[in-house]
Amino acid sequence: MNKYLAIYGKPRYLGILEYGTEEPIAKGETVVVESHRGEELAVIAGPITPEQEAEYRLLRNASEHGDTASKSVEPLVTDLSFIAFASDEDIATGDLYREEEKNILKSAITLLKPHELEMKLIDVEFLRNRRKLFFYFSSDQRVDFRAYVRDLAREFKTRIELRQIGVRDEAKIIKGVGPCGQPCCCSYWLNQFAPICIKMVKEQNLALNPAKISGICGRLMCCMCYEHNVYRELWEKLPNPGTKIKTPNGNVVVSGVEIHTNNVRCYVPGRGEIKIPIEQFDEFKETVTSGKEWIIADEAEETVPLRQRIDLPESYSSTDTKLHRETEESRKEKKKEKEEKGYTASPETKPHKKKRRPRKIPAGTKDQTKEAIAKESNKKMPMPSAKEKEGERAEIHKQKPRRPRRRRSGAKKTEKPAAEE
Repeated sequence: MNKYLAIYGKPRYLGILEYGTEEPIAKGETVVVESHRGEELAVIAGPITPEQEAEYRLLRNASEHGDTASKSVEPLVTDLSFIAFASDEDIATGDLYREEEKNILKSAITLLKPHELEMKLIDVEFLRNRRKLFFYFSSDQRVDFRAYVRDLAREFKTRIELRQIGVRDEAKIIKGVGPCGQPCCCSYWLNQFAPICIKMVKEQNLALNPAKISGICGRLMCCMCYEHNVYRELWEKLPNPGTKIKTPNGNVVVSGVEIHTNNVRCYVPGRGEIKIPIEQFDEFKETVTSGKEWIIADEAEETVPLRQRIDLPESYSSTDTKLHRETEESRKEKKKEKEEKGYTASPETKPHKKKRRPRKIPAGTKDQTKEAIAKESNKKMPMPSAKEKEGERAEIHKQKPRRPRRRRSGAKKTEKPAAEE
């Protein structure tokens, strides 16, 4: 009996379908199956082997690794029973249900407002023949929605079932585009959500920026675990990222690894960041700790290339401008020619010498010279005698104009009485 992997429901549940006939079911075929939810349509993903079936059975859902607050979620892999192949009418009816679900979601959100429940309605799904209506919602805690379910049943006249899902399942149902520009992995090929921690990001030497390492669901992106196994194998032979190696010349810091070149990046004081092959890391550590300098054989000394001489075309030879200065050899040849002719330089034809500028004396020496000149002048000038000094003072005193005497305020001149005869 052949077994096939089938996908059903909006959350993209996985099911294993048994089909006993010799004719295989084509990939992408739509069939009617019986699941634990009831009769519904499913799409065949392809045949599977017993080994693949065992691996699918081991897949964990979101509740098993603690990704959602609710424990009553759909199982990830279930058994399906084959009923019949879907006809064109069944497919058209399914498309009609999808259009009707959009209006149902709008009216359900309107009914939710008076209840004031802390829950967010995400999507609605009809089963075959409208036998059941599923509402998917997300919430940070458990919600008592019994009164709300009664209002929904009264409005839509069918069986109602509410399913609480996590934020990652919300992104899986709604679908979207990730930061890489491609559709989200969970919305079209990812089978399960693997637990992701910040340690995976650090080991891959990625920027710890929440905007860059988080997906549209707000959690760490699922692609953080794709290359983690390769990085983990590399770090087994190396110290942890950020480890400091003490050396006499300073601490060497292990900053990261490069998978495509199989190198380790280390920051060396005075040299910056250098790349070391992983096989030579132990040798590098011994060399650096002993105080020696690590020499990279691949590095070549950078030499500045000499500037080549440019030969000008013949059209420039007729010009009167000098292309370059005379060399020392040409000057020596001219000097020898002058000596052979007996040319001697007369005093009149002596080359003109430039006048030298007077040497500038520093400020300290100028003061010293002034003091020396003042002392010499004092020595030459005879000291005047005491009588000569007194005579000079008297002459100066005579030359000064006498200041008028000030009268006191209030005092008046009184005429003296004439003497009586």
